[in-house]
Formats: sequence, C-alpha cells, structure tokens
Amino acid sequence: MYKKGIYTLRSNEPLTPAVWRMVLEGDTQWISAPGQFVNIAIDGLYLRRPISVCDWDEGTITLIYKVVGEGTRRMAAMLPGESLDLLTGLGNGFDVTKCGQRALLVGGGVGVPPLYNLAKRLLAEQREVTVVLGFNTASEIFCREEFETLGCRVIVATADGSAGVRGFVTDAVRTCGVVCDYFYACGPLPMLRALSDAVPCSGQLSFEERMGCGFGACMGCSCKTKYGNKRICREGPVLTKEEIIW
Repeated sequence: MYKKGIYTLRSNEPLTPAVWRMVLEGDTQWISAPGQFVNIAIDGLYLRRPISVCDWDEGTITLIYKVVGEGTRRMAAMLPGESLDLLTGLGNGFDVTKCGQRALLVGGGVGVPPLYNLAKRLLAEQREVTVVLGFNTASEIFCREEFETLGCRVIVATADGSAGVRGFVTDAVRTCGVVCDYFYACGPLPMLRALSDAVPCSGQLSFEERMGCGFGACMGCSCKTKYGNKRICREGPVLTKEEIIW
C-alpha cells in the first residue's frame, strides 16, 4: 500500500559530480521492504520521478539519485527546509526470507542504493554478505565505504580498470572467488541478464523501467514473465530469477 505525504528536505549533497544523496524527514511507516521506491512530484513537470529508497528509519528517508534530466537537476538544486510531495511505499521489494547463509548483492551504478538497507537486514540476521559494485570508472564510485562500515565484504569493478577489478560485475564475481547460495541485484538490464546467467543459484533482480503513474494504474511498465504480464511498479520492481523471460 502506498501513501501520499509532504516531506521536509533535511540535507542534499553530492557524492560524485553526478550522484547526490538526499535525506527527507516525514512519515516512513508505509515503507516495508528494501527495494521499494518513492515517487517525487516536481513543480512544472507532469510525471513524478521514481527514486529507490536507500535507507529509512522512523522519521527519515535516504535517497541516492543520479542527475540525468530536468527532474533530477531540479532535485539537486533543492535546499534544506524545502518541502517535497512524495508517494511512499511503492513497489514490491526484496524478500530476505528466501536467502541462505551466504548472500551476494550486486549493484550497477544507480542500482547500488537499494542494496544498502538490504545489506543491513541480512547482516542483522547473521548472514554473510558480499557486495559487488559496478561502475564505469573510479570517479563514479560511491557507497563503498558505507557497505564496508556495515561489515560487508566489498568488491568493486570498473569497466576501464581504474579501480578494483577491470571489467564488469560478472568478471568480479568470477575472478574474486565469490561463493553464495542466493543473490540480489539491481542495475541495468544487460547487467541483470549477464549476472543471472553467470550465477547458478536462485536470486531476485530489481528492474529499472520508465514509469508513468508508479502504482500500477497506467500499465505502462508491464513486462512478460513465465506467470503472465507483471507491472514493474506494482508487482516489481523485484522479480525472481526463475520467472523472468529475457
């Protein structure tokens, strides 16, 4: 179930030249699982902007977003004290009950943020957590220290080899001897498909998709699965490896 509310901007700061972290104060009771998202109304723009929830507590929501267009550019210009209109509690998040003892979390670019609260939950249940973060180059890396502080094993891959393993996240999984019995991933479609082929165990994948309404009314983000059409904003963004039709 989702809820509309007004939230106050506590902080808004760059993590890299293009990636920003925003902390909002307000009602968080409708957020129930890592991997869910919020939909932010931007004055003068028709469609809301869907942003994955990085973390939350009883009174704050942390979002990490990339400035890629007019909506996120306006978000980066917002100052503490401003109010934002949000829909919260959107989407079907990650299910931690499916995980075994050794979890692999894989994020590509702005697919990294929703894995942060997931890692916290898995560690709290005494699971071993390995996190693989994929970026194009060293200057784009963010959240590595945050995952390390939690107690995760962290492996970084960069496409140009400027930091960590040279190549993609699948190269890092293969060359670093990662062992897991369940995986979670969020990132661009080619990454998700390659990872699903490369990792033999079961897992859950969070899909990035253009969304109209964000709560299942417009049907604009429907995709085919082995169990019929599913809406990424409603039945997703998290789907299981076994149900996906590539």
